[in-house]
Amino acid sequence: MMKRRWIIIGMCLILALLGHSFFLYEYTQGRYMTGDGDGISQMLPFKKLLYDEYVKGNFFYSYQFGLGGGTYTQLGYYFTTSTVFMVTVAVVWLMNTLHLIQSTDIHFWANAVIWLSVIKLTLILFIAYRVLLSMVQNRLGALTGAAIYGLSIVYFRHQTFWEFFTDSMMWLPLLVLGVERIFKTGKPAWFIAACSLMLINNFYFAYIHFIFLAIYLVFRYMIKLRSEERGWKVFWTLAISTLLSFGISAAFFIPSVYGFLNNIRPPYEQAIPWFELHDHLLFTSRVYLLPVIFLICLFLVPLYRNRWFFMFTSISILLIIFHFSPKMASVFNGFSAPQYRFEYILAFTVGAVVAITIKHFSQIEWKWKKRAVLGAWIVFLLAVALSERAKGNMDVVVFTGIGLLVISLFFLWMHAEKRQHLRLFSAVLIVVSLMTAGVYQQGYLSERSNIKSVSDTYLNSEAYAGHEQMKLIQQIQSRSSKDPLARIDWMNGVRNNTPLFEGFQGMSVYSSILNQHLLNFYWNDLQIDMGRESVSRYATMGDRANLYSLTYGKYYMRNSMMPYSPPAYFKPILKSEHYEVYENTRSLPFARTTSTIYSEQSLKNASALDREHAMLQGIILNKKGNAEIERAQDRVKDTNIHTEQAVYEHGVLDVYGEMGGLNITLPDDIARAGDVYVSFYVKRTDRNEGFQLSVDDYVTSRKSNTSIYKTGVNEVTIRVPAEKILSIRVPKGIYELNQLKLYHEPYRVLEKAYEKEKLDDGSQQVKLKNNRFTISYENKRGDDYMILPVPYEKGWELTVNGHKTDIEQANYTFIGFPIEKGKNEIVLTYYPPYIRILALISLVSLIGAILYARRKHKKHHFSA
Repeated sequence: MMKRRWIIIGMCLILALLGHSFFLYEYTQGRYMTGDGDGISQMLPFKKLLYDEYVKGNFFYSYQFGLGGGTYTQLGYYFTTSTVFMVTVAVVWLMNTLHLIQSTDIHFWANAVIWLSVIKLTLILFIAYRVLLSMVQNRLGALTGAAIYGLSIVYFRHQTFWEFFTDSMMWLPLLVLGVERIFKTGKPAWFIAACSLMLINNFYFAYIHFIFLAIYLVFRYMIKLRSEERGWKVFWTLAISTLLSFGISAAFFIPSVYGFLNNIRPPYEQAIPWFELHDHLLFTSRVYLLPVIFLICLFLVPLYRNRWFFMFTSISILLIIFHFSPKMASVFNGFSAPQYRFEYILAFTVGAVVAITIKHFSQIEWKWKKRAVLGAWIVFLLAVALSERAKGNMDVVVFTGIGLLVISLFFLWMHAEKRQHLRLFSAVLIVVSLMTAGVYQQGYLSERSNIKSVSDTYLNSEAYAGHEQMKLIQQIQSRSSKDPLARIDWMNGVRNNTPLFEGFQGMSVYSSILNQHLLNFYWNDLQIDMGRESVSRYATMGDRANLYSLTYGKYYMRNSMMPYSPPAYFKPILKSEHYEVYENTRSLPFARTTSTIYSEQSLKNASALDREHAMLQGIILNKKGNAEIERAQDRVKDTNIHTEQAVYEHGVLDVYGEMGGLNITLPDDIARAGDVYVSFYVKRTDRNEGFQLSVDDYVTSRKSNTSIYKTGVNEVTIRVPAEKILSIRVPKGIYELNQLKLYHEPYRVLEKAYEKEKLDDGSQQVKLKNNRFTISYENKRGDDYMILPVPYEKGWELTVNGHKTDIEQANYTFIGFPIEKGKNEIVLTYYPPYIRILALISLVSLIGAILYARRKHKKHHFSA
């Protein structure tokens, strides 16, 4: 038995290696199995970040993640709670400790992707085999069905672009196994284990699996597969087991869900149709290609007497219908924008159909073989004739047609009583799956999705993390070695996670889940332009000197070949062939104190500049204040506005030139003195297309009105150096442009704040270790509050001089708290929200699950 198991594992490994043949060859050519977009912008940096934190014993918080954030909550969607990643971390750490690997930098993680994928696919194939074997009781059928599942293109698509997606392909078969064990024997252990692992690993795919589970159970109750099954007993066992699974996973699942709920995603406002032929499942789908053997299986009428075949075929047909329903794609994506990420479930049910077909092949009469093949060819030819997509991709049609021809001939030629024939047929099905995967990897992933560009050469180039950039970063870090909390504003192009893979404290991040308070800070409270509109990113401080000083932004690095204007008071300190580095000469202390309180309510209608001034002069809290801000004057009425290749009437800007817009002539007392903040509402109305917006040399981009990544915030505030003429430019088109306001910023408030803090210099010592800040501060001025440039989020705990103290949300998104006169010893520690009580719930639930499973396992099956 053990020998046979190792043989199967060996066969799964061989299949996994063959499935990766194309990428293994690419690997020998210095190219990687990861995407040019999210692959090297998110997957690799997040794994590097978490590994670096975990080996330091820091499991909950990262100061390097954007402006700082909880990794349990904001990266729970990715790798934080992934058991696959946890095992990877342990193995890599051990190999590094034993000096089997020398570095765990971004290149290591890029190199490791393909080998980790081979191991993962081996596990998926073996798990699927064992689960299908338990259902069909036929080794050849189970292995073939597992190959149909694991070698489907959905695995390679997900693994290449978003590799954590494929973890779910392990838990899905185990979940089905757990359900079937309950139906068959009443024993819940497998279900509790599978359900708990699913919930621990990823809340998003757990949600998708629960939708599938509901569908599966509906079919399972309608099509009773065994006479001894008793519905209500099964139901209660499943219900109790599910509750116990939620309890076991609580310490992992709840913080991740909290992070998701603490994010902001504007509601998807576009109409979502019930049905849409958005691709072709036989020829052109980029998500999943239906194996042609399934077309033959559909017409094997005698097999429908087998309830397992009937159930899995019915579920497969339903999932195919769902694939063509944007409404159902929205349901699977949490009732948000349609996303087609559930097709791996279809791959599993189709694999089950094939496994059952192979087991019961002897029941199929010759006449039904002929009819099934004929039916498959009719569907195939109709699909070609009726689809423009198919006609436009005749090379794929021919390839698929050859596959169907070969499978049809073998299907008709086979004799069920000859076991070697059946083995040969299974081998043909697996070879066709392998060839389909290889063609997809080369044609779609490598060529059309540009995976071929991701190489070691690229990762070492100036387009990603080149030597010239890294040398400057190291020089900056050397200059600030006594100030390890200092932040550097630098990101390479649109790669917001540059700080993670270049190894510095930055001011940008790109993640699907972020702190809603920070996003509101950027989008609404301060209207900070990020250079690129997006719901899943934030970056820079819009070149606004006040904000850099408030958020401990000390260094500013830019590509000298691109247009930019460094913030006021930033002086050049380093220069290379392509880059320049500036240092903030008006930096404020990390920990600032004040007794001046401004209420959020009093600043409700204030400009972004007024709010900056309030933060410089005091603290903004969501309660009654003790001061009022002196409002900056809107000077737009003192300007002259002219059009450039455009017509501007009643708030509508019609640009008829290639680039046009407004020229705003500033009064002499503003021009060439300090900066100006110009704010306005802008929205394209002639068509749904993104556009580039420039104000003088400052360039930013705005999303299409229908983009699922649009923030829904159309008010912008741009800071530029004061010149006589300020220009606003957009491409040819029609725009709604109104609410134009203009403010002058001579930086007197910043100067005053800087001089005030200089007198207090040296009175604070700030240290950060893992998830804990320790601050020693001598409150010489007797101020009431301290403000830190640390984003506010649930989970922070504070003691001041040993006394537990409440934390307040200050300056819209940061941490503020009351302090005492004289000496203050401050300890600020972050843990995931509710972690202590959740850990207790997990422990109690685990004990309860063990006791419950033991009691149930004493009964071999449900009694009548």
